[in-house]
Amino acid sequence: MLFSQTKVTGLFCFENRKTIFEEVDSRFKFVILTFEKDRVTTEFPSAFMRRDVQELERFPSDDSLQINVHMVRQLSPESLGIVEFTNKYDLLIAEKVSKSPLLGEKLNGSWNISLQSEFHMTNDSYLFQQELKKLMLPLYEGKMIHQFNHQFDNPRYWILQKEGRSALLGRKEDRGQKLDYQDYRLGFRKIASSTNARTMISTIIPPNFHAESFQSVRTYDNEEKRQISYDVMFYLCGVWNSFILDYLLRLRVTANVNFFYVYQLPVPRLTKNDHNFNDIVQRAAKLICTTPEFDELAQEVGLGSHQQGVTGETERAKLRAELDGMVAHLYGLTEDEFSYILTTFPIVNATVKEAALSAYCTFAPMFADSEKLALIH
Repeated sequence: MLFSQTKVTGLFCFENRKTIFEEVDSRFKFVILTFEKDRVTTEFPSAFMRRDVQELERFPSDDSLQINVHMVRQLSPESLGIVEFTNKYDLLIAEKVSKSPLLGEKLNGSWNISLQSEFHMTNDSYLFQQELKKLMLPLYEGKMIHQFNHQFDNPRYWILQKEGRSALLGRKEDRGQKLDYQDYRLGFRKIASSTNARTMISTIIPPNFHAESFQSVRTYDNEEKRQISYDVMFYLCGVWNSFILDYLLRLRVTANVNFFYVYQLPVPRLTKNDHNFNDIVQRAAKLICTTPEFDELAQEVGLGSHQQGVTGETERAKLRAELDGMVAHLYGLTEDEFSYILTTFPIVNATVKEAALSAYCTFAPMFADSEKLALIH
């Protein structure tokens, strides 16, 4: 309604850090929205994360960020949610990455995903046992994983497989059909703040049950057909754990990485026929397949076994930097734009960011050649 029936004349957003409202928590945010009736909005001036209410006296100004409504519709077609841009770099990058389809968008002739949670930590707690017994499987929680790491912490709870399976099936008949918990799954932490060192924390876990705090990509549909291939799982994990994807998520997230935010992320839908797809898959596989339970998965993507996985910290850091450099090129970022994104991660060690930028520069000629081939094609 605001875009189609009014002219938005200003969107001024500020935090209560200077206790403008004395009885309100300093972390709360407020918005002053102004608009004129019986008009149409194509773009509007904005300011985000301001702390001084006196700035209103000179808002809008030439320094105000002009947000294009067309871009808003591209980045958030269903809700028209407005991303909190802090400067013109954010705006330029958003315009560039909006060329990629959103993860929630269903495309013909490409892979698509749907997200799920299995067990609720409170409602399903009757299933959880603290002592491991026969025929039990661990309950995976978000805090048990880190980027490319399924062993970041030990399980707290275990579930009797028969009871867990019955709970997942609900009223459906158990015909011995394969369920998601019996296969490898790509997922991410639900609890993650935009002020943490990293916000998107993702990996692939071996066959096990999982809780709502670890949110996964659905493996099988209701007809027991595979929805996502193993190579796409590795590719998507490589993209999800990248600095650029994390940066895009942090523009939206406050405390929880919920389905809505992930579906709104623009992600290039590369497949095995595209340049650089396999390079990303192989690097992610080497980071993830480091224990015997991943041997089958490693074979599926041509890695052989977990013996070809990489456990040494130096080599793992190199692979991660290479992934970051590649993914930055996938989104068409310039060196300056990628450098800016790296500055938005103040807690991350400087050597990690320098390695990512160095890898970006190393891969620049290769991606330039790929773009030339694409243009010729």
